[in-house]
Amino acid sequence: MTAARSGPAFSVHDIPFSTHGSWFDISPVVAEKTYAEDLHLVSHQNGMHAVLRLVPLDPATGDRADTRVETTPGLLSWIGATGRIDLAYESPDTVRLRGSGLGIDVGAAAQTLTPFSGTYFFRDPAADAHVFTSYETGRRYRVTVLSGTVADAGTQTLGGGHRGLTVTAEANGPWEIAIEELDTARPPYASPATFDAITESARSSFAEFVDQVAPWRSSATPAAELAAYVVWSAAVRPTGLVTRPAVLMSKHWMDKVWSWDHCFNALALAPGCPDLALDQFALPFDHQDDSGALPDSVTHSEVLYNFVKPPIHGWTFGHLRRRLPTPPGPAELAEAYGRLERWTGFWLTARRAPGADLPHYQHGNDSGWDNATTFDPARVIESADLAAFLVLQLRELATLATALDKTDEAIRWTQAAEETQAALLDQLWATDRFVARAVDTGETWSSSSLLDLMPVVLGEHLPGDVSSTLADHIKAHLTPYGLATELPTSPHYLADGYWRGPIWAPATVLIEDGLRRAGHERLADDISARFRALCETHGFAENFDALTGTGLRDRAYTWTASSYLLLAEAHAHRDAH
Repeated sequence: MTAARSGPAFSVHDIPFSTHGSWFDISPVVAEKTYAEDLHLVSHQNGMHAVLRLVPLDPATGDRADTRVETTPGLLSWIGATGRIDLAYESPDTVRLRGSGLGIDVGAAAQTLTPFSGTYFFRDPAADAHVFTSYETGRRYRVTVLSGTVADAGTQTLGGGHRGLTVTAEANGPWEIAIEELDTARPPYASPATFDAITESARSSFAEFVDQVAPWRSSATPAAELAAYVVWSAAVRPTGLVTRPAVLMSKHWMDKVWSWDHCFNALALAPGCPDLALDQFALPFDHQDDSGALPDSVTHSEVLYNFVKPPIHGWTFGHLRRRLPTPPGPAELAEAYGRLERWTGFWLTARRAPGADLPHYQHGNDSGWDNATTFDPARVIESADLAAFLVLQLRELATLATALDKTDEAIRWTQAAEETQAALLDQLWATDRFVARAVDTGETWSSSSLLDLMPVVLGEHLPGDVSSTLADHIKAHLTPYGLATELPTSPHYLADGYWRGPIWAPATVLIEDGLRRAGHERLADDISARFRALCETHGFAENFDALTGTGLRDRAYTWTASSYLLLAEAHAHRDAH
């Protein structure tokens, strides 16, 4: 089988094995920064929960077998000296496993069952299967033995102890099982598909996806297929509070949709998967509250409103409109207009102090740059990045109003954009840099955070001298790997300090775009090239050590993968022309 058919190999230690639409993955990552010795079935319904432990067994001794794990988009394998076990997704809620020369123990990850926690295990005579019921996920996990010999332990047991089943082969032949994630009940498992057919179908599904999202890929963009896999495998079907097909930030512990992360996934998907892209953009707006605010985050069973995220959605929708293969029609434009209008109204009312021209954040979390040094002197602040994003959103509203024949509203939004930008330059531009201002005291300050330079996103709307000055400051943040979010020479710089040093994808994409639109193409090219090389060497982590390139925190982050796809696609098109 060729590499092109099987897709890119990857480490399941870094990237979970899953499929498009599934709410569970197979991974050793069982909690935040927690790695188990064995692979687990980890569900993301009701939060992240390791439900089943999957242990390859030496059939001669019954002990754990020494194996290595190999993964490609369609197939995960444990390979040992005496045999192998293969696992593939038959559907988003069902995996098939086949083994030869090795057995497997499928056991509850939770060792203790209480009246309110843990996993109960029993044999279901109606389905002729074994069932694990998880308090944490609120779901059942049914194991049907298709061939082989089964021994179970801990059925109907309460309290502590091992619960699970061991499957081995008869007379050195193969064994095979199916594991389903389900709600309460369904007919007994039955499938005419062979394991090989299931594997080929999974591979073909991914191959079709990567051809849609990265048809431009070549040897000059060597990480494109793996980036596509990170996005494809992190997608989930609509369930619970997730109202649409959604791309989670990760199927590790960052298993939510945050209300700015989704924008980068939408943009990367737009040319090849336009419906999925529009769903990514719209999902947080499905939970927009009465004030017009978007939630901080959405996941299966939780929507959080205690913070918001920055209003980059006007910037996003402007790019999204241009990237879709078919331009949005009047109904789609009207829906987006209404949602952006309410979101903008939130910032102009609930987030402007009486008499203030500029909106404010209430905490660093509202900016997406949670602990950036811009927020060290105070948290309730007017910051230049927020004003800049709002200007772009106001301009996008004007464009949409014009397209919808709302001439008076277009004039009003344009005037608001110009007034906000004028206030930004008049009140927060100090000689050669932007400052932040405390809403309570009026005190202003500058910092060594890249956040202070984010108004470069205004691009062609900035005065030339301002954009050139910002470009010079941005160069100081550029390490061999990309843009450090805190100057490496700053006393506040931390190698793994979240927004106090590491390189992040969204800042990279926003700044690269603003620089390019402002005419600083050489610097934009340099930033793009360094970030692409970073991903090609170190993967798609949540963020990266700015001085070594090492991936940090969650190692399979979709907005990083999508940002790579955006920059790689643009690079490929520039090369072609």
